[in-house]
Amino acid sequence: MPRPIRAAISASALAHNLAVARRHAGAAKIWAVIKANAYGHGLERAARALAAADGFAVLDFQEAARLRVAGIDKPVLMLEGVFKPLDVPLLHKYALTPVIHSAAQVDMLRTVEPGGPIDIYLKLNSGMNRLGFTLENLGASYQALRENPRVKSITLMTHFADADGATGVKAQLEWFGEMTKSFPHRRSLANSAALLRFPEAHGEWVRPGIMLYGCSPFADRPAETFDLKPAMTLTSEIIATQHLQPGERVGYGFSYEAVGELDIGIVACGYADGYPRHAPVGTPVLVNGQRTRIVGRVSMDMIMVDLSGIPAAGIGTPVTLWGEGLSADEVGAAAGTLSYELLCALAPRVPVAEVA
Repeated sequence: MPRPIRAAISASALAHNLAVARRHAGAAKIWAVIKANAYGHGLERAARALAAADGFAVLDFQEAARLRVAGIDKPVLMLEGVFKPLDVPLLHKYALTPVIHSAAQVDMLRTVEPGGPIDIYLKLNSGMNRLGFTLENLGASYQALRENPRVKSITLMTHFADADGATGVKAQLEWFGEMTKSFPHRRSLANSAALLRFPEAHGEWVRPGIMLYGCSPFADRPAETFDLKPAMTLTSEIIATQHLQPGERVGYGFSYEAVGELDIGIVACGYADGYPRHAPVGTPVLVNGQRTRIVGRVSMDMIMVDLSGIPAAGIGTPVTLWGEGLSADEVGAAAGTLSYELLCALAPRVPVAEVA
């Protein structure tokens, strides 16, 4: 028999969350961000469930090719554009829209024949200082793209650094407006946080990511307050139990010591499955639907959970690590990380099943 750990991906939850994004987007079109194997949910599976999106945003050409092989014919946005000249012919072959963020990429489009006209996104650095053109180096590249007969259309984009935080988007939005005031092109600005929080920053295309998977981009706003539903539920079972006496310790490094008699359950899930190794004592789990906590250090294949107040728990009792009934946002916060990391870290060895 296989280990009892498994992930269930809800197609209906993905579709529901896209509908929530659509309500907030208004007239703007939606790029459903499905990079990183759709945040661990499965690229093709997510694309099917999110079929009502106007297009899909991915990171690399392997993901883009997989979509085309799967019969997905919606527009596909390449979020980091081309990486080398050999990538350029793939743009027309697979009908891809690259994000152009450097002069080197502009030169690739000028010197390598893509095989036909292409649409592009021009990324501006409005303050985040990762990718994108600044006011100082924008002019020449923009003009080169305008003069390139292979470039069919240009859409302007930027990325917000703190749409989920105290700074918000005001300064970046103003700077972007100043940089592009003479450019008569469509705009794509909003990630999940800006989509939910700043309607003035939507532009013509929005790019929701984490909200599509049922998690909140905000530390202080649970996903359910936005009517979002978890798309991934990670479950396992108790495979053994131990009864501890006061003073007995648990796991590697003896990092937890029982202060009284304590029953614990050993759960088939560890950091090799994608559970965060640094999750501390107290990180929440559900045992048979009842809330409890992990104790001791996360192992490669196992975690230990407190069975106090759950007397019926034993070998075979179901455990929810995150998802339905226990938000990945909360588990991530307890572990000092984000739900994004939990979802993306789901290990290939964990069986995944699609549910309605």
